[in-house]
Amino acid sequence: MISKATKRSILRWIHLIVSIPILGYIYGPPSEVQEYASAVRFVFVPIIIFAGFWMYSGVLFAIIGVAVWLGAYYLSGIGAAILSQVALFIARKIWLVIRARRSKRSAQPDAADTP
Repeated sequence: MISKATKRSILRWIHLIVSIPILGYIYGPPSEVQEYASAVRFVFVPIIIFAGFWMYSGVLFAIIGVAVWLGAYYLSGIGAAILSQVALFIARKIWLVIRARRSKRSAQPDAADTP
């Protein structure tokens, strides 16, 4: 099994290396950029999102994040894709708060249980 530190290091390097083509896309001449625009949109950005989300909160959240990104981008464009990521982070935060409250409530003894 791979240690958490090694996994984090690998994901960090993937995240950094895959972002290099995006820099070329941003700062390259517009006539040359159009040739690999779809590769940046549908390959490199999802890989960066996947690696970043996996480091942030796990592989399941990473898969959901990439699926939401690609679906929103394909159906409605970049604005909807960015908003979908914001909504996903808000939904995750709400889920974590609810889960923490439930575990806190179940850890406390009931008033009827005490003598």
